[in-house]
Amino acid sequence: MTALGFLYPGHSAEDDYPRIEQLLGSDIRVDLVHTDIGEDAHRVDALREMGSADRLTAGVEQLRLSGAEAVVWACTSGSFVHGWEGAHEQVRALARAAGMPASSTSFGFVHALGELGLRRVAVGATYPDDVADLFAGFLRAGGAEVVSVRSSGIVTAAEVGQWGEDEVLALARRADHESAEAVLLPDTALHTAALIQMLEKELSKPVLTANQVTVWEALRLADRRVNAPALGSLFTREPIVQV
Repeated sequence: MTALGFLYPGHSAEDDYPRIEQLLGSDIRVDLVHTDIGEDAHRVDALREMGSADRLTAGVEQLRLSGAEAVVWACTSGSFVHGWEGAHEQVRALARAAGMPASSTSFGFVHALGELGLRRVAVGATYPDDVADLFAGFLRAGGAEVVSVRSSGIVTAAEVGQWGEDEVLALARRADHESAEAVLLPDTALHTAALIQMLEKELSKPVLTANQVTVWEALRLADRRVNAPALGSLFTREPIVQV
């Protein structure tokens, strides 16, 4: 059994995680601990506080007791708002507190692009413009070429969590760019786990979504590769463990 630990802010799209666990099957266990988000706002100061060390370490002991082998801060905006170096320090502090390998969703996107051998990306963000631009800057710091950014101006994760298939598909279509090799949807408050195959078929290219890359990043830290085509191109890379 490979046990994966996640620190998830508040309650929005956490039901993506048991869905992903079911799609992975086999001997993968997904353990989720909810962190206190403070103010629910896609605003830089609120996002920085959401990802503060005190808020993250509060949930670490529960994950240790669950037997987790790796922990991922399952929040994109609460990591990239700290900048490239700040986000590294955030996960280093988390790893020290947890006593296990640690990462965040933001780094999951960067590593997933490397896994797929892709560089040119389009971003479809639920965030306001300034926050979406910070994500684009983070990706560029990680070596990606961001060819377009489309933001939706949504202020709260609670509102994003209410989006359904039609809204997610519209966001992905709006974000797509003819020169992009992949489309990225960075908000972990967005329900996407059941939609990735449909999105990739619609856009005819890989689609990376926040909760998808978060789980993939935890598997990477635990040195596991799982073939689960329902979770998109990212989960069909060699070497694989067939499920």
